[in-house]
Amino acid sequence: MLTLVLLLFPLALLLILLFFREVKTLRVLAFTGTLAELALAIAAFVQYKTSCHCNLLFSFDWLDTLGVSLKFGMDGITLLLVMLTALLVPIIVFSTFSHHYSSPASFYSLILLMEMALIGVFTAFDGLVFYIFWEMALIPAWFICALWGGNNRIRITFKFFIYTFAGSILMLVALIYLYFKTPLPHAFDFQALYAAALTPAEQTWIFLAFFLAFAIKIPVFPFHTWQPDTYTESPAAGSMLLAGIMLKMGLFGMIRWMIPICSQSIRQWGDMAIILAITGIVYASLIALRQNDLKRLIAWSSIAHAGLMAAALLVMNLKASQGAMIQMVAHGINITGLFLITDLIQRRAGTRNISDLGGIALRAPRLAAFFMVILLGSIALPLTNGFVGEFLMLLGIFEYNALYAAIAGLTMIFGAVYMLWMYQRVMLGKTQPATEGFQDLTLAEMGMLLPLVILIFWMGCYPSFFLDIPFPDVQQILYFVK
Repeated sequence: MLTLVLLLFPLALLLILLFFREVKTLRVLAFTGTLAELALAIAAFVQYKTSCHCNLLFSFDWLDTLGVSLKFGMDGITLLLVMLTALLVPIIVFSTFSHHYSSPASFYSLILLMEMALIGVFTAFDGLVFYIFWEMALIPAWFICALWGGNNRIRITFKFFIYTFAGSILMLVALIYLYFKTPLPHAFDFQALYAAALTPAEQTWIFLAFFLAFAIKIPVFPFHTWQPDTYTESPAAGSMLLAGIMLKMGLFGMIRWMIPICSQSIRQWGDMAIILAITGIVYASLIALRQNDLKRLIAWSSIAHAGLMAAALLVMNLKASQGAMIQMVAHGINITGLFLITDLIQRRAGTRNISDLGGIALRAPRLAAFFMVILLGSIALPLTNGFVGEFLMLLGIFEYNALYAAIAGLTMIFGAVYMLWMYQRVMLGKTQPATEGFQDLTLAEMGMLLPLVILIFWMGCYPSFFLDIPFPDVQQILYFVK
């Protein structure tokens, strides 16, 4: 029942917000409401750890004749991503307080609708319900980018919509086909879909449909072209939602649906998918080296990290999969922190062009310190959150193919190069006209960044806390595919 409350609370809150017009009231309601959602997620975590997690299962026969049920629940994989969503959304909402948006009631309502849709994706135990929430998450993301984005937002968001919608249609066709291959009576329940009787040829087509849908959302090379433009043109809150949480939908879809259903096809065709993911790591890293726009550089770095996580899941071994699980959380924290810092710099300096910045550390030492910690987590320095996941992923990929691991490992080298180069240009060096009056972080802004910094060190110094949560479920999925 608690899972259903987690799902419906953002919906109830957004309906309340529509009755208010005063900006301050809307901000307070949105922020306190998302904090309440975080409290519910923590309660779900406590219940999961202290009692049978079947208590978090909700099931209602929705379309009984078609075998469709409103079935939601949590396992360790789901729990990590629900906690990540519930943690990041209040931080994202708080970051918007320094911006002035037209139609603020609509803006905050769309953020809450997206939170509900994301939690629905992660908790759905029914294939059709999963698809419905998958599509629902696209709607607020599109409106946030299209209504409050940059000058090129209409063209960019149209491309974003076409890409992601095309992938979604392929997934829907695959789910419907699987439905008719499930044991009688046909059902969309995930266990029924796992048991679908498929010939090798049928499984190959299902794998291709799922892979394309998830690869577009992650994104994996060469299906990435919508991402840098969309992240750059989106408002700061939209970029954080897309990169910090929505990206994880594709990775989650791989481990929850594609791998258990299409394991034999992955063994046959997986190398091609892994090569695409690894190619994206190198390609995105090289492009990031040439960027002058802070936001665009971070967007390309996200493609490189996402490619590594996708490759790790596709090798289907325990080390790589566990690394991908903890890296999903670490990446969400780090990429959100980087976009937050970029937004703070742009609001103070009036630009995010690297060539127009410099000398910020002299005037804003607190900002420089927070930026450095988040950056070190992003480049996987030992004792930070990024290190554990990347080490496990590369170790697992090495067990599968040493050459793949050697190429994938370039993400750590390239990441250190372009991130430290960016930091040196932005925070150190000579003061530029845009940074002469640069102000340091306020106490409120420090409070916004502090939870991210705490998690960076917590995950780096005590990773077993986060690794133990999804371990039984990841192990079960990998045992199931053998």
